[in-house]
Amino acid sequence: MDHLVGLFDPGSDEAEIPSVLPPEARKAVEEGNVEYKLKLVNPSESRFEHLVTQMKWRLEEGQGEAFYEIGVEDCGLLTGLTEEDMDASLYTLHRMSQQLGASITILREKEVATGKKTPRQVAEVLVKKIPENQQFLDLRLAVLGNVDAGKSTLLGVLTQGELDNGRGRARLNLFRHLHEIQSGRSSSISHEILGFDSEGELVNYSESRTVEDILDCSTKIITLIDLCGHQKYMKTTIFGLTGHSPDFAMVVVSANSGVVGTTREHLGFALALGVPFFVVVSKVDMCRPIQVERTMKQLERLLKGPGCKRMPFRIHTEADAVAAGDNFHGDSVCPIFTVSSVSGKNLPLLVKFLNVLPPLLSTQEWEQFANDSAEHQIDEVFSISGVGTVVGGTLLRGSVRQGDQLLLGPSDSGEFQPVRISTIHRNRVPCAFATAGQTACLSLSGIDQWSVRKGMVLLSAQLSPVACLEFEADVYLLFHSNFICKGFQTVIHVGNVRQTASIVKMNKNSLETNEKAVVTFRFLCRPEYIRVGSRLLLREGRTKGMGEVTKVIAM
Repeated sequence: MDHLVGLFDPGSDEAEIPSVLPPEARKAVEEGNVEYKLKLVNPSESRFEHLVTQMKWRLEEGQGEAFYEIGVEDCGLLTGLTEEDMDASLYTLHRMSQQLGASITILREKEVATGKKTPRQVAEVLVKKIPENQQFLDLRLAVLGNVDAGKSTLLGVLTQGELDNGRGRARLNLFRHLHEIQSGRSSSISHEILGFDSEGELVNYSESRTVEDILDCSTKIITLIDLCGHQKYMKTTIFGLTGHSPDFAMVVVSANSGVVGTTREHLGFALALGVPFFVVVSKVDMCRPIQVERTMKQLERLLKGPGCKRMPFRIHTEADAVAAGDNFHGDSVCPIFTVSSVSGKNLPLLVKFLNVLPPLLSTQEWEQFANDSAEHQIDEVFSISGVGTVVGGTLLRGSVRQGDQLLLGPSDSGEFQPVRISTIHRNRVPCAFATAGQTACLSLSGIDQWSVRKGMVLLSAQLSPVACLEFEADVYLLFHSNFICKGFQTVIHVGNVRQTASIVKMNKNSLETNEKAVVTFRFLCRPEYIRVGSRLLLREGRTKGMGEVTKVIAM
């Protein structure tokens, strides 16, 4: 964890993406949603049934998405196929997908040098089929970056399907408050959705589509979480990262200003929370090529430095975008896009990358979370006339349905009270249920709005929840100008909990930058519900730290 220090206290050679694919994993049970096939030419009936079963497994591993590399040996060697064999293999792949009710999209084809007279090709194919228990694959993408980097404008262009006029018109639909429209700066967390159909085509608000149309036409939905860039709204940005549990993060850097302001801190928080991220350099239409290159060099030094230890990968072609998506889950590669929201330069490459982004969890892991007892974090509370109290947030585990009885709490006295779920909305559309990993708004019957606050949770009674005022955590201090000790007060972020706490006990006398300690914290205002194993961030002025909850001390 000491490699994160450089991002909070500012103070080699180029690496290349390998042209040979990594060997396919071989275990007792194969894992992952990537399958290598040398060729699929006229398989026998029994062989065909085996291939269909294998594709079904790969689709389950990828929650409805699988990647087939044709012309590639199991060891990762790009052998290639003749045009005739490639056509026959793709036809077989098409028959296999039809058997399962899936669709295929050829992402890229490439000629390989084999020394033979007949040219040979390899192909990468995306197979899509949404599992029966899901309407679509749902991913969450947090958008980070310094103020005026062009985050909201970029999201507006992607979701509306229209380029910006150079004066920020595209971002207006994302703002939630009048002062945001007047200043052009986000001060709250806003959400928008971006859809992709079974053919990989973008589905957004263009062509007068409504939210319902986007959801009906899409097999994959990416929820874009627009976070704040200004320093004074940093606590809101941290809350968005911890409370909204994004699957990925997109860090936007302005080409004309470079890595400035809160960019380093945003990168550090994403690394501390283990959120995979990629970088988009915006506003390239405003700069001369030499200035864009200067920003790229600055960014690459930061990514390769001790603070990140990432290998920057510039995206120039669709093949690069697909390769970046394939290798994105690792903690070594960081794709970099250069785009313009005014001219539209390289926006199709970013869209292609978002289309091939795979889910973090396999179907088995997702089903395990979905079958757990329900836990819904509350990060929004409001009241609607004729409906009553409504809470919004992310369902971390389990599932909820209309009419379910859950426990709401903790109150200021640490108690949990039973409530009933009246209605459920996802992406502004009513639905019958919500399951693990989804963001939903739930209306609660028989409870007043003022009895609910951000930081509360809705839990299944089977969990027998208890609130705590004190908890123990393994803490790593990222930066402090001097040292901290017993009695130090700081703001703690754990999931959707954000509250000031003081240190009541430590296993050492003091804690300095780049040191670890076992620390017992005590909340100053009210008890909270937190889980053992949750990641935490602490922040007070320039002081930054991270850790993991190891023990909860019940009231």
